[in-house]
Amino acid sequence: MNPAKPLTSVTPYEGYVYAYPHKTAYRPLRPEPELGDVWADESRDALFLYLHVPFCEMRCGFCNLFTRTGAPEELTGAYLDALERQASAVRDALGDDALFATAAFGGGTPTYLTASELERLCDIAGRFGDLAAIPLGVETSPATATTDRLTVLRDRGTTRVSIGVQSFVDAEARAAVRPQKRTEVEAALDRIRAVGFPILNIDLIYGIDGQTPQTWLHSLDSALTWKPEELYLYPLYVRPLTGLGRQGRDWDDQRLELYRIGRDHLLANGYEQVSMRMFRLAGSGSGGTEYCCQTDGMVGLGCGARSYTSELHYSFEYAVGTSQVRGIIDAYVGENDFGTARVGFTLDDEERRRRHFIQSLLQAAGLERAAYRERFGTDAADDFRQETATFANHGWLDLEENAIRLTAEGLAYSDAIGPALFSGRVRGLMDSYEAR
Repeated sequence: MNPAKPLTSVTPYEGYVYAYPHKTAYRPLRPEPELGDVWADESRDALFLYLHVPFCEMRCGFCNLFTRTGAPEELTGAYLDALERQASAVRDALGDDALFATAAFGGGTPTYLTASELERLCDIAGRFGDLAAIPLGVETSPATATTDRLTVLRDRGTTRVSIGVQSFVDAEARAAVRPQKRTEVEAALDRIRAVGFPILNIDLIYGIDGQTPQTWLHSLDSALTWKPEELYLYPLYVRPLTGLGRQGRDWDDQRLELYRIGRDHLLANGYEQVSMRMFRLAGSGSGGTEYCCQTDGMVGLGCGARSYTSELHYSFEYAVGTSQVRGIIDAYVGENDFGTARVGFTLDDEERRRRHFIQSLLQAAGLERAAYRERFGTDAADDFRQETATFANHGWLDLEENAIRLTAEGLAYSDAIGPALFSGRVRGLMDSYEAR
């Protein structure tokens, strides 16, 4: 196993590893493989269905998601038309034996769509199975979490609603280029609870300009008023081509202090830590699904979605810049042939091992050594001997008989550990990617 990147100088906030490899490592596939061939030999009994809606009412200053603002009704309608065409092609490629363990609508902001458009989105997703029979998560925002939209989602089987609040302090929301008022946020949360969903998740951000430990605790306590089953605490990142400027050198220390304050506060209030970002209310029954991101496939629909098989990760083109995103969306709505994979990354045996190791290690539960041996025939501690030794020397990792897991300090440094595990091949592709 080739060693990963050495940790020469450590910042806690190298990058958020929500998937491996990152889309900036994807390249055009030549020739474009037929989806039927891509999925032919894959296990299809516990898939993840993801529908991407690339529209928002505004673009936050920290956002690097694939989304555009101000989409007119003609465009959202045309997008749903294209989504339906893609669903037909993908359904044919998967065959009749594909089963889904979980589903999600993300973006963007899916509730940018009207109530009737959300009905149609649910109909498209329903072509892959009964949404009422599997967990379904949907992203929303304070401005678009209206009663009519929420009612549609509840009636169509949504089990989890996630709302991006970021801060309950108006001045901090403005500093993050998220111009919303606390009264609007509270009204949206009241509506979500009134309509009724098993799981409410609230996203908060730390590291905003002007934020202090006191205002951070104020936002945390404000969120706890609604007793959310889940909370995500995100460090603020300044991304290329997004609306926020550069921060000072002491920013790492500020974010790390606020992370520890937030972590300890939630643990003291009955939450369990699932990862660096995710906290779950103990006993809430929101413990996940049969889906395992290390081993199970993902079927993504929409021009910002990615799909995973054991050997190929694929999507459409990736961009962050406004004009480039709009161009990709325009091309998508005019597309009629969705039968091939266009842009992607092929995983060899080493990359599959590395992905399993990364995706497992960055969870508080850590990596099950027996499961890794069963899948790959070797021990993860042997395959990643140099990396585990380095992390252990930093006090970040415990090497146990049955598991490899991060310590509390290791979880705090997840955004350094994840990128340090990227292969040289992936780092080279990411470094040569030109941001658009």
